[in-house]
Amino acid sequence: MNIPLVDLKANYLSIKNEIDRAIQDVLNSSSFIMGPFVKRFEENFARFCQVKHAVGCANGTAAVHLALLVARVKKGDEVLTVPNTFIATTECISYVGGKIKFVDVQPQTALIDIDALEKAIKKKTKALIVVDLYGQMPDMQRIREIAVKHDLFLIEDAAQAHAAEWNGHQPGYYGDIACYSFFPAKNLGCYGDGGAVTTNYDELAEKLRLLMNHGRTTKYEHTIEGYNYRLDALQAAILDVKLTHLLKWTDLRREHARFYDRNLPSNVGRIIEVKGAKHVYYMYEIRVQQRDSLMEYLKQQGIECGIHYPLPLHLQPAYASLGFRKGQFPVSEQLAQEIISIPIYPELTNEQRQYVVDHIKKFVHR
Repeated sequence: MNIPLVDLKANYLSIKNEIDRAIQDVLNSSSFIMGPFVKRFEENFARFCQVKHAVGCANGTAAVHLALLVARVKKGDEVLTVPNTFIATTECISYVGGKIKFVDVQPQTALIDIDALEKAIKKKTKALIVVDLYGQMPDMQRIREIAVKHDLFLIEDAAQAHAAEWNGHQPGYYGDIACYSFFPAKNLGCYGDGGAVTTNYDELAEKLRLLMNHGRTTKYEHTIEGYNYRLDALQAAILDVKLTHLLKWTDLRREHARFYDRNLPSNVGRIIEVKGAKHVYYMYEIRVQQRDSLMEYLKQQGIECGIHYPLPLHLQPAYASLGFRKGQFPVSEQLAQEIISIPIYPELTNEQRQYVVDHIKKFVHR
């Protein structure tokens, strides 16, 4: 049996007629840049997320960059985030001249340690980027209270958290802005690059739209200098189709996660879903000390796995000049040594997930 970590082909085939029709509609209209397909997806995505505004953009990195721009982070301003995330989160801090400052995470959830977060806030701290890793939000109500108390701009990096909730609210409710990626493997993914920014604030949405599309109000009138960060109409049309299936797919991911919770050996660690959170399982993470050996064994059995992420950002060569050192964020470092992402996607069959569990059991019991 061969089981991929993510099965994009199976996902496409499950809704092939709808996708093909949507693509053909765009081709027939020849409306490839902005236009009605982007507008319709933005409206539908905002409604789905229960926020006032959704602004489509080129990718998740562009979304975080736009968020920091409207947050008015400037050279020397500190931005707090976590080291166990994809580098796009911190690249964007550098784009605007900000200073990257890390806060370690909780071992049970791999999400930001909120007590450590509050202690890390200093006079130069301007913004927080909270990462909803693997599809789970931390206690955003408490984080929001901290942000308000210290007058900080709150950004949610929700690139992995489409349809996730904290106490019934999705990303964008607690944060000033939430940033999404529609990378193909995401729970809501397009067939290329795509992203979006959501917010409940009219003035932020207006500024985001200007920055996203060359700062223009009409075709040749530019209020400010902006960027070419537009979402392609083809990708918007694809996303609009997939959005109608997202809740069903989320339920299937959660069902698969419950199966793993019940059936994986008790001596295999895992990232837990905490009370108050609705985890949407972009990835299902287990923790084992013999990580590399287990991955090799599963590969031999035809089971594809991944590591998200094998090297924390503070130890990346790109940030060697910033003076971070090994041992500075011990939980993130330990997770990087033990984490394995195992297959979880809506089309995963009962036979496939049982096969994964059986071989993990064989490995840990041998």
